[in-house]
Amino acid sequence: MVQPLSTIMMVQDMFKSGRLDTRPEIKNKYMSIAKRATEHLFTLINKIVTISKLENYKLEMNRTEVEPTPIIEKLTEKFKSNVQKPVNFIISLQTKTAYADNDYLGKVISNLIDNAIKYSKESVEINITSEESECYTILKVCDNGLGISEADQKVILQKYERATAAKRSCKNGASGFGLGLNFVDQVIKAHEG
Repeated sequence: MVQPLSTIMMVQDMFKSGRLDTRPEIKNKYMSIAKRATEHLFTLINKIVTISKLENYKLEMNRTEVEPTPIIEKLTEKFKSNVQKPVNFIISLQTKTAYADNDYLGKVISNLIDNAIKYSKESVEINITSEESECYTILKVCDNGLGISEADQKVILQKYERATAAKRSCKNGASGFGLGLNFVDQVIKAHEG
């Protein structure tokens, strides 16, 4: 949470100094940066609160029959318009509905897409598929990213854990706190998946 707070404080200092008063285009750019940092911080805080509630069995899922297609289409459009590198989505959904909490299903898919983009090469390809099993709808988000080693797979779902390759990619601008996959895991478990 330090990174988004530092960004917000830096922008605040720039505004207080008056150096941007005569440069509206740069001022707007910094406003956008502060807005994104604030949204990122808000998302992190929500994840921490949700994880805590899930761990203590205090969060109830509002599970109903939902259509994953509109959720996925909305998310793919959002990510396409907000990223700096080319992203190609391949969507092949074999199921029309899933029994899930609409909001949390969207948050889980969003987190997986975000990771796919963050930890992929310069050109990103993300395959989103679904299929039916005996009593579950299985949604998969696959990418051409760094992958997760077998050793990291044993710990990656724990809070504050990050894959070794993900830590190395921080040098290339991919930062994280090790909350996302724990959040995904907790929500999936709350869905009895």
